[in-house]
Amino acid sequence: MIFPDRFSNLPAYAFPRLRALLDHHAPGGDVVHMTIGEPKHKFPQWVTDVISENAEGFNKYPPNDGSDELRGEMANWIRRRYGVSVDPATQVMALNGTREGLYNAAMALCPELKNGQKPIVLTPNPFYQVYMVAAISVGAEPVFVPATEASGHLPDYANLSEDVLNRTAVAYICSPANPQGAVASRDYWVELIQLAEKYDFRIFADECYSEIYRNDAPVGALTVAEEMGADPERVVLFNSLSKRSNLPGLRSGLVASGPENIKRIKQLRAYSGAPLPSPLQAAAAKVWADEVHVQENRALYQEKYTVADEVFADLQGYMPPEAGFFLWLPVKDGEAAALKLWTETGVRVLPGAYLSQGEAGENPGEHYIRVALVAPKDETRAALITLRDCLY
Repeated sequence: MIFPDRFSNLPAYAFPRLRALLDHHAPGGDVVHMTIGEPKHKFPQWVTDVISENAEGFNKYPPNDGSDELRGEMANWIRRRYGVSVDPATQVMALNGTREGLYNAAMALCPELKNGQKPIVLTPNPFYQVYMVAAISVGAEPVFVPATEASGHLPDYANLSEDVLNRTAVAYICSPANPQGAVASRDYWVELIQLAEKYDFRIFADECYSEIYRNDAPVGALTVAEEMGADPERVVLFNSLSKRSNLPGLRSGLVASGPENIKRIKQLRAYSGAPLPSPLQAAAAKVWADEVHVQENRALYQEKYTVADEVFADLQGYMPPEAGFFLWLPVKDGEAAALKLWTETGVRVLPGAYLSQGEAGENPGEHYIRVALVAPKDETRAALITLRDCLY
């Protein structure tokens, strides 16, 4: 049986690697899962009512690009959140979760050649694994740019060589960053958009954690692009209800950009997409329209930021996250720390190296563990104290 060579050297995905590391060892206490970014707060109670009221929609094929109501509410949300008006008919499309969109946008928009050469897709390192696979799938070269303490935990694309930038077709950027919780400033976005304009590449702005933050709402790429008068095709925005509304299972994401980009993404979706069922689209429209539950959800995470700050107040190198719901904790060796924590306490965390790509013998996640703050506050506090006492 023949398989594509381009996928032959993919590293094992993070969670199968974690199971291989931990599962043949007994936990050292009651199991506490702090690995996956799966929200545990309650979603709005009325969501299931909306799905039930629209259940007859399961008997029909759903609108491929999202219903008029759903796209309209997505456009309304973008206007409220980012101060940018987009046409729901031509500049917004519904996604079956943003991972689908982050992958298929590369399929639709990355050219076969850039300036006569194999294109490059830039990705922060550490990174959400779909960025790398999207690049490989379109025959591009993924270039992993360290997002470390030295660069403010965001990739420094501006200091890449001319050779790399001239071949760059797409640059992925996650703000707030997974896993570090760093937020791209207005100045960061300005510099990146100017770079994209100069070297003619698209920015894929993954802003799925934008509604979970400590103090001020993170500035968005679309906001800055409009302020600058940039080409509307320059930035492609991705967001979802998974983190914002504690609805990862609803699979409601959005992509927004200029009309030409969205036209191309819609054309690919017509052949290969998996649209959200109509009852779920109806529920998603109501959720995008509501901000009350989002504010309540954010307050719960802000309480857990305070808990983490208290627990790790004396830990050298502790970086209070600006946003998102992960801690990126420094350790000598991420795998060794995760194994020690599991076998001695039952607390389960993710080695940072599993979210990063080693370059020139160095992996920027090797000396970190990622800890998800998704459990209720009291459970989170107890687990963080256990973690601190075990590892530090």
